[in-house]
Amino acid sequence: MEYKKKLIEVALPLDAINAESAREKSIRHGHPSTLHLWWARRPLAAARAVIWASLVDDPSSHPEEFPTEELQNKERQRLFDILERLVKWENSNNPDVLEEAKAEILKSTTAIRRRCSTRLPAAARFRWKPRGLALRRTPAT
Repeated sequence: MEYKKKLIEVALPLDAINAESAREKSIRHGHPSTLHLWWARRPLAAARAVIWASLVDDPSSHPEEFPTEELQNKERQRLFDILERLVKWENSNNPDVLEEAKAEILKSTTAIRRRCSTRLPAAARFRWKPRGLALRRTPAT
């Protein structure tokens, strides 16, 4: 199985993520962080960016689709545009932005899902019995 680099490993639009994270900290209405001001708030914009970028393949992982560095940079910029729209709080429920982000995740994870679907489900291979706090593996009878 060939390893495919993820977008987070190659590049991220940090200026856009940082700006949106800073702006998100100052939102005072309609944001979950306004429920309680705790000492270690984490901006949701940064979390959305990191999670999405860790699921999406970098264009350099697909040399058959993007053979030149120019094409890779162009595709990477397109992914950055999606990411910059995804991190904005106003787009948290925007179906167009969410669908576009979801499509990129599905495009990157389709091969993994195909490989996994040929295996037996875990329940068919093992029978799990709870024992205290730990799960113990027992062979199926």
